[in-house]
Amino acid sequence: MAGETDLKKLLATMTPELLAGVHVFVTLAPGAPVPDNLEPVMQFREREGTTLIVLEDEAEAAGLDGVFPSRMITLNIHSSLEAVGFLAAITARLATAGMGVNPVSAFYHDHLFVPADRAEEAMDLLRRLAADSAG
Repeated sequence: MAGETDLKKLLATMTPELLAGVHVFVTLAPGAPVPDNLEPVMQFREREGTTLIVLEDEAEAAGLDGVFPSRMITLNIHSSLEAVGFLAAITARLATAGMGVNPVSAFYHDHLFVPADRAEEAMDLLRRLAADSAG
C-alpha cells in the first residue's frame, strides 16, 4: 500500500489532529528493558541508549526524567516514506514562528511533537499551511 508522494497534495489535504495527553522524551541505558508500565508511542535505539516517547504521567510513575513536554499532532494523510519535502515544509513553517518540533515518520502517517504550551498555535499554523497549499 503506497502512500502519497505529491508534495502539493500532501500539504493541501493533510488533516492535523491534536492528540490528548502530554508526552515526554526519556532515555534508557543501552540494553535496559522498557519498564512494564510504559507504553511508548515511539522507541528508537541509539548507541548511547534507547529513546522512548511516552506520556508524561507514565514516565513519572516509572521514575524516569522526561524532557520536552510536548503534544502529539498526527498528520492524517498516508504519506509515502519516500515523499520529498513534506516534513521540510511543515517544520519550516513552524520554525518561522520560532517553534521547535520533533517529527516522527511511521509507515502510514507523520507525527509532530510540539511544545505542549504551543500546541494550539501549531495546529493553527498547520491548518493555514494546508489552506495556502490548497490554492
